[in-house]
Amino acid sequence: MDPFQQMQDWKNNLDQFFGGDFWNDFEHIIKPPIPAINLYELENEIIIYVNLPGIKESKHVKIYLDENILELKGELYPFEQRGKQLNQEILQGEFSRKIELPCAVRKDKVSAVLKHGVMKIQLFKISNRKKNMKQVDFEIEE
Repeated sequence: MDPFQQMQDWKNNLDQFFGGDFWNDFEHIIKPPIPAINLYELENEIIIYVNLPGIKESKHVKIYLDENILELKGELYPFEQRGKQLNQEILQGEFSRKIELPCAVRKDKVSAVLKHGVMKIQLFKISNRKKNMKQVDFEIEE
């Protein structure tokens, strides 16, 4: 049985016992987010490194971008398993992860390169973003 499914069953039982979504604050401990990332902010860009072991074809990972959300979907493929499994720390299987970016980025200028199981995603900040402000007229009462 999938160890994460066992943890999910425990979580559901505790949610029923304590009421509501008791474990939401502990979700990252129960099941760490996959894929693992490193996120860096530079003056004019955002760089994200994504751990994607075993990915050999671009069709296995989908990247979606909104102004300040990057979403990754795909599947990490298991390697050949022999014998009785005693421990599992290498995550595998389907994933979907949304990454909140520290600022709005351009959708028209993005690059992503996968090399040696690590994807580098380069995003460029929106500069001099025009604010959609409206001047409000007011009256002076005496």
